[in-house]
Amino acid sequence: MNNVLSGIRWQEQSTESERLLARLEEAVVTPMKGGLEAEVCGITLPDTKLVLKIWNRESRPDISIQYQVLEQLFRQGCAVSQPYAWGLDAEDHQVLLTSFDGMPVKKVNADSLTAIAANLLDVHKLEINSSSGLKVPAYDFADYFFPAWAEQPEIRTLAQELAERGKLTAHQLIHGDYHLGNILEAAGAFTIIDWTNVQLGDPRYDIAWSILLFRVYLSERNASLYQSAFAANSRYSPAELELFEALAALRWLQLHRTTGVPIQRNTLKAIRALMRENRYVPDSLTESL
Repeated sequence: MNNVLSGIRWQEQSTESERLLARLEEAVVTPMKGGLEAEVCGITLPDTKLVLKIWNRESRPDISIQYQVLEQLFRQGCAVSQPYAWGLDAEDHQVLLTSFDGMPVKKVNADSLTAIAANLLDVHKLEINSSSGLKVPAYDFADYFFPAWAEQPEIRTLAQELAERGKLTAHQLIHGDYHLGNILEAAGAFTIIDWTNVQLGDPRYDIAWSILLFRVYLSERNASLYQSAFAANSRYSPAELELFEALAALRWLQLHRTTGVPIQRNTLKAIRALMRENRYVPDSLTESL
């Protein structure tokens, strides 16, 4: 596995990375569980452990943006991995070197759920302006989250109508896919990973998508605690978020019909209940599940 480090041409690196990069030939490289988009390796040195992510599959995000966003968030004390460098490997695949920040969250309680919600709210506070030098993309909401699949016209149309009704904005940093699978835990601290969907967007949608995933895949009690943490610590009311939760439900339904989503024992029961109680979701869509 050590050959994954050979031939990397580093494009940007932090001031702290110089001594680490010089010692990579000493490292022990081990494969880690990756996702659909990239290979992940653990890089172990005698005194520290790092993570190298290699985008060697179909996904081709702009890793320079991820690196710069992580650098800004880390400097502001947000709960993200420390970025050390990004570059291109011998086959021109983009790579990103960061700190190692633990393992995926397995158990949650009221305190951890409150902390996890607070971490997302901190991300939304990062100021994006001309003086920051940070260039984060802003996409058309419907095109990005509701692609124009020919077989899903009613979902896309309704999503566009709800986005307009909710006066959806695209001025603040959002993660785009915040759930427990993208959160690591070590010694009681939580770190946000997987910034593939980072963009300028509407924090209300970012929160609503996260709440929906917690409601669908966690126990009702834990999901309620998580939702309450946002109500207590953000300026968004439950009534305001209801419309954005409808958008999140539409996106989940679209993915369920097309690319697929994880289905556990109570998943469909939970999403049906969520959609039925939301006044913005037509009964016909709930009945289609």
